[in-house]
This record gives sequence, C-alpha cells and structure tokens, in this order.
Amino acid sequence: METNQLQIETLVAIVDRGTFDAAASQLHITPSAVSQRIRALEHSVGRLLVTRATPCRPTAAGEVLVRAGRQSQLLYNEARRSLAADRSTELTVVVNADSLATWFRDVLDEAASWDRVALRLHVEDQAHSHELLRSGDVLAAVTSEPEPVQGCTVERLGSLRYVAAASPAFTARWCHGRTPPWREMPMVIFNDKDTLQHDMLRLHGVSQPPPVVHRVPASADFQEALRRGLGWGAMPEPQFRDDVAEGRLVRLASRHKLDITLYWQHWRLQSTLLAGLTDVVRRAARAHLRP
Repeated sequence: METNQLQIETLVAIVDRGTFDAAASQLHITPSAVSQRIRALEHSVGRLLVTRATPCRPTAAGEVLVRAGRQSQLLYNEARRSLAADRSTELTVVVNADSLATWFRDVLDEAASWDRVALRLHVEDQAHSHELLRSGDVLAAVTSEPEPVQGCTVERLGSLRYVAAASPAFTARWCHGRTPPWREMPMVIFNDKDTLQHDMLRLHGVSQPPPVVHRVPASADFQEALRRGLGWGAMPEPQFRDDVAEGRLVRLASRHKLDITLYWQHWRLQSTLLAGLTDVVRRAARAHLRP
C-alpha cells in the first residue's frame, strides 16, 4: 500500500470541514485536486474511505487513516512548535458535560498557563465519548468505557457520585414527607443519551419513565431547571453541594447511591504535550473524584 502524507492530510481536512469544497478552501487547492488526492488514496488502499454526503464522513477504513493522520499532525505540530515561536499545537479532548462543569475545571486552570497550546474540547456523554477516539476526532477522552480503543491506553480516574436533586418547593409538592413517588414525579434529563435518571429509577424498582420528562441540554440550564422546580434530576455531587448550602436544592430521600466510574483514554504516542495533559487530568481527578 503506497500513500503519501498530502493525501492523508486531505482526507482529514474533508472529515474536519465536512465537504470537498471546504477542504479545498482550507488546503488552498482546487476541489478537483481534493477529489484526485482522495481517489488516488482510495485506489492505493483498495477501499472506499469517505462517504460523498453532506457532511462527508469517513468509512470504517477511512477512520483508520484519519486516526493515523491526526497522530502524525500532533507529533509534527509539536516538533514545529519547538522550532518556531509563532506556532501553536492543538490538543483535542472529549469530556462529558458534568465533568466539565465540576472537576475538569482544574484542567482548564492549568491549561491557561500553557504556552502556545490550544485546547479543543468536545462535549459528549461519558458512555459515548470513546466513539470520538475510535473515529480519530480526538486525542483523548474522559469516558465510562474501561476497554481501550485500539491504539489507545486507558486508566481509571475515579467515580463521580450523582444524587437525586430537586427544589424545596418541588419536594414539598410531591413528597409530602413520604418516600418520593418515583413513578409519578416529573423528571428532567440532559439529552436523549442521558440515562442517569433512568438508572436511578431502576435502583428504586421503576422500569418506565414518569409521564412527564423534560429535556434541558445544557449543564448550567439543567441545574437551573431543577432550582426552578421543573422536575427532579441526577446531579453530580460536587455541583450539588453549593445549592444545598444556599437552600436552592435538596436531596430526595433515597438509600441508593449512583456512582459513575470514569476513565481516561488517549492515544499511545510519544508526545510531551499529551503526557503533560494526562498528568494534569490525573491530579484533577484525585482532588475531586471518589477513589
């Protein structure tokens, strides 16, 4: 199989930008040249590598080359950064919204002091974030998946505990000093991938969602929806504490605990920047997550 770096860079550009025309604009070449490079690359490997749709997406074979292309870009940019004062290197990471709103903020504090390093964060549910690693869209992921993606290494970070939270007014309306009526109380979820509330219901022997389920797909707005009594929801314990102290939220009576174990997966690369990022993530997790 004969390939060249320009062809693989072109494939990555198509995946990043979504169309052949946009990739051509990024690479400062014609759309015809982009098509020629991709046809030559597909001929070389004997596989279809990208779907000609809007947006363009890599095939399974294409994902392998995209992943390799991103790895090469990281190492090349890191070397170039050490030689030129005006160059920066991008670190792409996927993290779930609750981690970003709590313990992962320590990582942002550290990153603010890094010289010529740009963080590019993707927000995705912890049960789905490893898929971005597999596709080559990111270098590293906070995930609940313990099995490493091919070409990656994985380590346990700790557990993020969730509590069933609601406003005092909501609790007074629905609970009346008794066991919460889990089958009936309106519930708030983050998005369609969010199973935390359903997991908590199952802990209480409830297999079906209540009649009313609200969807609020932003971490701060989800929290505000609970404060305003829209419904109950599962909140990360670190985010919940301040609201309890201020009287904005209370914990619904429950003997059950919902702990989500988080892992750090990243490509196996000899990258100083990626190793440094990993060290920062470890420290932040030790400071805030349960062992």
